[in-house]
Amino acid sequence: MSKGNSPKPGARAVSGARGVSYSTSPLLASKTPPWRSRFLVALVGLAFAGLLCRAIYVQVLHTEFFQKQGEARYAHTLELPASRGRINDRSGQVLAASVAVPSIWAIPKEVDADPDKRRALAKALGLSAKELEAKLNPESRFVWLKRLADDETAAQVKAIGLKGVFQDREYRRKYPEGEAAAHVVGFTNVEDRGQEGIELAFQKELQGRDGSRSVVRDRLGRVVEDIGEIVPASNGRDVDLSVDSKVQFFAYQRIRDAVAEHKAKAGSVVVLDAQTGEVLALANFPSYDPGSRQNLSGEQLRNRALTDVFEPGSTMKPFIAGLSMETGRSTPDTLVDTGNGRYPFQGAVITDTHAHGVIPVRDVIKFSSNIGAAKLAMQMPPREMHEMFTAIGLGQRPQISFPGAISGKLRPYKTWRPIEQATMSYGYGLSASLFQLARAYTVFARDGEIIPVSMLRQPHDHPVPGIRVFKPEVARELRLMLQAAAGPGGTAPDAQVPGYSVGGKSGTAHKQEGRGYASHKYRSWFVGIAPINKPRIVVAVMVDEPTGGVYYGGKVAGPVFSQVTAQTLRLLGVQPDLDVKSQIVANKNAVATEESF
Repeated sequence: MSKGNSPKPGARAVSGARGVSYSTSPLLASKTPPWRSRFLVALVGLAFAGLLCRAIYVQVLHTEFFQKQGEARYAHTLELPASRGRINDRSGQVLAASVAVPSIWAIPKEVDADPDKRRALAKALGLSAKELEAKLNPESRFVWLKRLADDETAAQVKAIGLKGVFQDREYRRKYPEGEAAAHVVGFTNVEDRGQEGIELAFQKELQGRDGSRSVVRDRLGRVVEDIGEIVPASNGRDVDLSVDSKVQFFAYQRIRDAVAEHKAKAGSVVVLDAQTGEVLALANFPSYDPGSRQNLSGEQLRNRALTDVFEPGSTMKPFIAGLSMETGRSTPDTLVDTGNGRYPFQGAVITDTHAHGVIPVRDVIKFSSNIGAAKLAMQMPPREMHEMFTAIGLGQRPQISFPGAISGKLRPYKTWRPIEQATMSYGYGLSASLFQLARAYTVFARDGEIIPVSMLRQPHDHPVPGIRVFKPEVARELRLMLQAAAGPGGTAPDAQVPGYSVGGKSGTAHKQEGRGYASHKYRSWFVGIAPINKPRIVVAVMVDEPTGGVYYGGKVAGPVFSQVTAQTLRLLGVQPDLDVKSQIVANKNAVATEESF
């Protein structure tokens, strides 16, 4: 190339515009500070270190927590409720059983917002719209809408088809005998835990053990698959009671009718098997339906036969006569001077309703003489009376598998004043429940032995061993006295049972009110045994505050004893031991002696 044709320096720069040479760029030609690259590398390194630490935190240090959080989004553990054990009577008749019923629940944030469907749901559940909206608080993850619903309600809810509302099956208790056996079986709460009666006393045996099932659910709450092992539920154990449902029902009917007839406040009946100590019936009125307990009062819930204590009055007199004969101080024919019916003693006056004069010990019981009982008692040291009262169970809580039983009152003998010892002989100054009295009278039925009692079915019908209180011959003499007291000329001829010999003692007492006694409020009762020669049952009846014009125990409680005893003996298959026609003739013109109280 000739010199004249050589390009000028500017020409090369122009041709470089088509392909810029960045290597000659002034920016790239300038030196980058070393700290800048190191800073960027350090940032990248710190980011990787943070990710590594987070990975260790999540996958190593707190693996269990994050796994649970993840599983909570899809995995659920369903409870498999155990079926509560049944409560049966002595013959296998069901008194309480569990049945599966629907319970309705929801996941609030998933519930469809359709106002028409929500109103229909509230109506089906028996809720107001405001109550339903309060339950469906979006902040809640789970809420029960109605537990233990009926099938009709469940069907209505299902027909509405509201998204986010579900149903499960839970167990609900059914009580076929209703009011008649309410105070025996008791009831459970919504969690199926016993609250009263046998349901409470045998909660551990009846409840069983719940099982579980782990499942995967989709966002609509539907079970997709099972995960893990299913733990099966272990159902509760059945409890077989000594109670006979037929005797129980009949006793309840009779005490209910007596309360109505005498315009009384309440009443109770206890029936014991005198051979085995089994409780055949324990009935109270007022009662309640254990399957429907809205607006219940304490008056209905109280198991009065076990929880209410009262001064037992004249029912104590046979025990005083028995102790006097046991210690050799008297015999059935020993004479006692009851005078003109008034006996001044220690600044007080002990009275009888009639002047009986000089009478034998057997007539002290037949005529229910307060003066006679007091004179027998004052021959004994207080300690002997106290030991005898203790031996028959007074002042002690009954040893029975049942809640609510109380001990009553029996003060230490060292604190007794003479007048108090005298009044205790005819049942004032101490207290006992009807159940305690019924058990105490097993002493007469079992030839002087007091026996343990049980609410559970005993394996055999053989007599159970007891604790001796009186000699057998003393007990047999006392049975004859009790037979006379419940016969013509005694205080309770209305207690007679056609075809069967019976014996017992009526009682009437003024009710305590404050520190004294109410002049027109009474408790009336009768405790007896049958048949006399070979006793099979003990029946105790109490009527609280009869206001129908009649209040003596023989007139108010005696007829209930008669009816319950007749029905029970027939159900137990006990053969009659008396000729009915002769008995009717003997009792035709029988006149009751008004008892002293």
